[in-house]
Amino acid sequence: MPIYAVKTTASQERTVADMIMNREEPEIHAALAPDSLTSYVMVESDDHAIIERVLEEIPHARSIVPGQSSITEVEHFLSPKPDVEGIAEGDIVELIAGPFKGEKAQVQRIDEGKDQVTVELYEATVPIPVTVRGDQIRVLDSEER
Repeated sequence: MPIYAVKTTASQERTVADMIMNREEPEIHAALAPDSLTSYVMVESDDHAIIERVLEEIPHARSIVPGQSSITEVEHFLSPKPDVEGIAEGDIVELIAGPFKGEKAQVQRIDEGKDQVTVELYEATVPIPVTVRGDQIRVLDSEER
């Protein structure tokens, strides 16, 4: 089934996707607003003309990008990537949430299944391992670079 990209106003992707699906057109099967894709919504539909007709009545929807995509071209948007992806043992990180916010630390261990990272704080007089969620840290310096 063809998938079409719809250009939207920035930060209005989710609103546009919701409005498209609220129309309950039988020819429109799905609308996806991936966080990693700014100003675009992916719409699965039998007919290009139906989408154009629907977009005329939806604010913040700009236009359809010419051409169509297949599910294989957009499936990487369908599964969320773990927060610990791109973090390696030995990386220098800053904690951006929690009780140690603002502290710098070195990554000791990564648990991708739980999406957690165990770090050792730099400023601590006694090295204490602290386990935090992957979205609570920001990589400052990576050994792989």
